[in-house]
Formats: sequence, C-alpha cells, structure tokens
Amino acid sequence: MQFKQHYEDKYKMTQKDNILFAKRNIVDSIYSEAKLEGIGVTFPSAYEIFNGRAVAGLSVDDTIKINNLKHAWEFILNTLDYPIDLPYIRKINSEVGKGVVFREGLLRDTEVRIGGTTWKPPIPDEEKIKHFIEDVCNNIKFSATGKAIRTMLHVMRTQMFYDGNKRTAQLLANRILIENGAGILSIHVEDQEAFIKKLVKYYETGNEEDAASFVYDRCIEGVNL
Repeated sequence: MQFKQHYEDKYKMTQKDNILFAKRNIVDSIYSEAKLEGIGVTFPSAYEIFNGRAVAGLSVDDTIKINNLKHAWEFILNTLDYPIDLPYIRKINSEVGKGVVFREGLLRDTEVRIGGTTWKPPIPDEEKIKHFIEDVCNNIKFSATGKAIRTMLHVMRTQMFYDGNKRTAQLLANRILIENGAGILSIHVEDQEAFIKKLVKYYETGNEEDAASFVYDRCIEGVNL
C-alpha cells in the first residue's frame, strides 16, 4: 500500500517512557475515546470511575463502558510484545464491549448504518482484514505514526464490529505508537466535531488523506527527551 503522504514519527521515546506518558494521560484518553463514541460522561465522572468509585446519576451501561476502556488500556499496555493480528484486534473489541456490545469481539456479518451519512460499509471480509494488517500494521517501511493513523481510520471505516469500532481503532493505534515509543493518539473533545466531518468525508470517498493529516497535526502527543 502506498500512502500519498509519509507521516514521520513526531516523538522518539523509549518504550518505558512512552508507557509512563500513556499512564499519566490515561483518564483523559479514556474520556476522549468515550466522548467520540457518544458516551455521556464528564471528565470528573471518568476520573471517579477509573479510580473505582461510583458516580451518581450515570447509567449502568455508561459506567461499564468506562470501566471497559480502563481494562482495554490495561490489556494493550500489558501486551506490547504480542503480534498484531486479527485475534488481537478482536480481543481489544471484546474488552471494549464486554457486557454492553452485541457479539463483542466478533466480526460483523450483517449490514449496518452509520449516522450522518448514507454510505454503508460492506460486510467485513476476513481475508482482506488480514491482508491489511500485513500490508500496514506489520510493514517495516512505514513509521509507527503512519501505521497508527492509517490503521485507526481503516478500522473506523470498515466498521469491523457491531459496536465500539472507534474505541477499538483508537486503542489499536495507541498500541502501535506506544510499542514503538512514538507517543499517544488522542482526539480531544474540542477537535471531535471537525474530526467527524473529515471522517464522514473519508467514509464517503475512500480518500483518507484529509482525515489522516488532521490526526497527525492535532492528535499525536508525546515528549522528546
């Protein structure tokens, strides 16, 4: 696969330092991931749930979704040496959707509609997914940042799972970045409206460059030590 633009890594950290950076920002990451998927939670509520405390007035489902994101983050941080393959991606979705998503961790085998567009993603093809993983995720020619962005957008567009695709995609992107000491990816709440517009354009046209450039410019964080 040839990308029109090459996204150099912005940050070069040791894996250990990158893990510490991710942990320091984990609640903000969880909050941002939740909001992008339409989960009705505030940052203080996400913080309380992350630390094991109940939040009055928050639905049981939303509480579970935040806890699931916490567990999904723990999973990727504890498996940085695991190969990225389809079972690994399915496990991330399973962690994200446990108890709240229909058939979590299983590839979608029926049609779905996406809000905000009339475009309908095809039913996922397992062989095409495996080919994409080899072509992008495990391709040593691409920077970690380039892999992370393209992989995230691809998982979002293909709607591989019944639900939780955006959360799964962002977690997978962060797994790629952290493994390689290239920072973290977080689409902050103030950028989400603009990102969604670019994402819908990508859904409809199949051209990811506008969305990819936006993510590269606005959503990659880290430190150069």
